[in-house]
Amino acid sequence: EIRDELEVPTEFGRMAAQTAKQVIIQKLREAERETLFNLYQDRAGEIINAMIQRVEGKVVFVDLGQAIAIMPPSEQVRSEVYKPGQRIKVLLLSIEKTNRGPEIMASRSHPNLVSALFTAEVPEIAAGSVVIKGIAREAGSRTKIAVAATDPNIDPIGSCVGQRGTRVQTVITELGGEKIDIIHHDEDVVKFIVHALSPAKITSVTLKEETDGKKLAVAEVPEDQFSLAIGKSGQNVRLASRLTGWSIDIVRAEQPKITDDSVETLHATSLPEDGSESLIKNNL
Repeated sequence: EIRDELEVPTEFGRMAAQTAKQVIIQKLREAERETLFNLYQDRAGEIINAMIQRVEGKVVFVDLGQAIAIMPPSEQVRSEVYKPGQRIKVLLLSIEKTNRGPEIMASRSHPNLVSALFTAEVPEIAAGSVVIKGIAREAGSRTKIAVAATDPNIDPIGSCVGQRGTRVQTVITELGGEKIDIIHHDEDVVKFIVHALSPAKITSVTLKEETDGKKLAVAEVPEDQFSLAIGKSGQNVRLASRLTGWSIDIVRAEQPKITDDSVETLHATSLPEDGSESLIKNNL
């Protein structure tokens, strides 16, 4: 055992010790912030099971386990009520460095939340056999999702729906009962617009590209399908426009006019084989 007495410098007083302590604590906090940032920086776009920590005004703070994420009003669903202790699934939007540590933004209303939920629920999407081509969403109300299959032997819509609708029902339950329309993506713009406007039946679609680059499609529908094509407060046609990238106008299809000649033709084709023409004329 060797002992060597060291003289304590005079500048190592109380103030110097306090300063050293503060510097060490500061370095530890910076290292902790850097660790949290590295932990979440590559997880943007992922779904995380989280718990609501607190609600301050209109801002919701979500506990991710090792960090706290912020969910502003723009990323919330209006129909949802958030309570402390409630467990939900959130989508990580972005992670940015700040002086107070990493700022993590979470969302419940972003369209990519639906995409991530389907990816987690449908193995064909995770494997790449089924591809999500586009999503149009009005959070809390309705979503339209366009899918296509890279393998011709796979039904993309059936894969997303699942047996007896189990797969899509799981996603709907997680979104609080939000309606989901799964449509088939088609490279033919006309067919894609027809699919996007489902469940309404479309008679014809006319494409018009204006000089300013605006894309306009005029869809003709039967009289009884007009309100269905537009949807409640224009929701169906609005989501179809977002999904396809075309501005869509819904017009009523012109009904063929009934003339005397067409009536006579109809009567003639309705004559029975026994020649009882007088009976039909009396009935008419």
